[in-house]
Amino acid sequence: MLAGMKILFAGDIVGSAGRQVFQRVTERLRDEGRIDLVIANAENGAGGRGPSPEIAEALLGAGAAALTLGDHTFDDKKLIPLLETESRLVRPANLPPDAAGRGMTTIETGEGAVCLISLIGRTFMNPADCPFRTADKLIGMAQAKTILVDFHAEATSEKIALGHYLDGRVTAVLGTHTHVQTSDEAILPNGTAYITDLGMTGPKDSVLGREVEPVVQRFITGMPQKFDVSKKDPALEGVIVDVVIKSGKAHSIERIRERA
Repeated sequence: MLAGMKILFAGDIVGSAGRQVFQRVTERLRDEGRIDLVIANAENGAGGRGPSPEIAEALLGAGAAALTLGDHTFDDKKLIPLLETESRLVRPANLPPDAAGRGMTTIETGEGAVCLISLIGRTFMNPADCPFRTADKLIGMAQAKTILVDFHAEATSEKIALGHYLDGRVTAVLGTHTHVQTSDEAILPNGTAYITDLGMTGPKDSVLGREVEPVVQRFITGMPQKFDVSKKDPALEGVIVDVVIKSGKAHSIERIRERA
């Protein structure tokens, strides 16, 4: 068996606690020899909202080879110029054609190229073009055998369906968005690594990253509340996919939850 590259894909980074634990854990995992390449979803990097240019650049500087985004891509309008120039920032490819930024990028490594595609779901989400047909188009344009797909979607059924639709045609389909890590990591029948949701890189003592009590009160009273981002018990959640870059074949997928 050929030696593989171990790619860490971290789930949605949430707030300052998420950014800090991301940097600390990825540094440790590199030192321990457990990972070779790091990619992360930075969807909620700025206080639970889309990242600012400074935050995106800091995460790239902390060792991320690339960052994917999602439905909060354009929360900070100052990010738009960086989306146009920084190839390591990838927003959903099935947004409208005139949206700023790119939906696919190529990461060059010492073992060969890695293609990264971002897609967004349509079930319980804002309108977007078909992620299935968009994936078909982009796979045909990919400049690498290794193709990783971040599917930023709400519905588990939509994520599972896309995983099977792309099985054997891409290296991995990795779900993001819900902030709740699923336990269904697997190599699908035709060889694609899959998980329904990577989880969250951020405060675990929270409700999807927010302080618990205001969210509880919102459910109980129906009244508006200020949902501050929690900083309690931060952890990095995601997967490590062992890949032969030149062939694009995934040997294994390991679900992780690591505290600093």
